[in-house]
Amino acid sequence: MTFITLDSILSFLAHLGTGFGLIFAGLIIFALTTKYSERKLIKEGNMAVALKLWGKALGLAIVIYTVWANSVNLLDAFIWGLVGIVAQVLAFWTFEYVLTPGVNLEKEVENGNMAIGFSLFAASLVVGIIVAASLTY
Repeated sequence: MTFITLDSILSFLAHLGTGFGLIFAGLIIFALTTKYSERKLIKEGNMAVALKLWGKALGLAIVIYTVWANSVNLLDAFIWGLVGIVAQVLAFWTFEYVLTPGVNLEKEVENGNMAIGFSLFAASLVVGIIVAASLTY
């Protein structure tokens, strides 16, 4: 009985690297839409920005988890991971910019509004779960 093979280790490392790469790419796409430096504000202690950023990361991770669990190989996982991330970004932008007219959520988070930061954290998880559920096939 074989427990660990070189092929299984290489597959694990390939999926791990690809997964982190996709999450990093998704976070970069999200970061390009903000007018402020999330890193700088988090370093200064802005919890609302931290909640917003890590909510997005968790939402993306939920999508990646679902894609990995349902893919037939790494290429399939990568392609559906990209589709999931694009869907996650578009759905979140719709929530943040279209469904909340009259409220500048970005400015509120930058100013440290914890209620808005937590709401965007939760919205990221909800969007991630919905997108992930839509990617089961």
